[in-house]
Amino acid sequence: MTKSFTILVVAALQMMGFEASAQPAQPPVLRGVQEFPCRQVIPQGQQLNLDFGQLCRYDDANAMLPPASAQRVVYFGDSLTEGWTNLMPGLQVNDVINRGIGGQTSAQMLVRFRADVIHLKPRIVHLLVGTNDIAGNTGATSIARIQDAIKSMAEQARANGIRVVLAAVLPAKTIPWRPGLDPVPHIRAINTWMAAYAAKEGFTYVDYRPALTDGGDGISAALSQDGVHPNAAGYAAMKPFAADAIQRANR
Repeated sequence: MTKSFTILVVAALQMMGFEASAQPAQPPVLRGVQEFPCRQVIPQGQQLNLDFGQLCRYDDANAMLPPASAQRVVYFGDSLTEGWTNLMPGLQVNDVINRGIGGQTSAQMLVRFRADVIHLKPRIVHLLVGTNDIAGNTGATSIARIQDAIKSMAEQARANGIRVVLAAVLPAKTIPWRPGLDPVPHIRAINTWMAAYAAKEGFTYVDYRPALTDGGDGISAALSQDGVHPNAAGYAAMKPFAADAIQRANR
């Protein structure tokens, strides 16, 4: 069917009283400088292009927060942080705030660090970063780039009077969404560096491995369904380690 024939058919139908069904209006995709850039619906598959850091995820929630108390703590990271609240709802009490976003890499977290941490004026930030970098969620990276992102976030926090807890990358022998990838040597490299960096810079370091280990390089099957993400029992096992780290950072 040619284009001209199609036009004739549509015109004839309109003359007979038939109208093409109206298509639902789609919200416009906002580009350039906008006063309210989060007032849009990002089309599926366009997240990395239109909101790489996912700054819009917590935009409304941040605006509705009351002024920070003297003991505000922000847990910041990816799904390993986000899941803490989902599986242990009692985490977000006494001005403890969760700003985890599933799937994010350290580069994405660095983009939103000012909006989701610094602007919230916490006393302490707990950073749990690295698993998705190793998985390559936003493309290829290097240990040096991961280290640089962690350093940039920690240094920004310190420059704004925020005390820093650096959490070791959680143990994992495999990453289910990256078959064939061996994360173990990369986790070891990042954690060895992070422990030394925290000691050198005066940051608090917390390693959750003793709470989660299967006796080797993975998480106990009783504490995780997929070998990467803790379940409720896993977070319960991590809780006293987190509490101790927050207390040490608060001294």
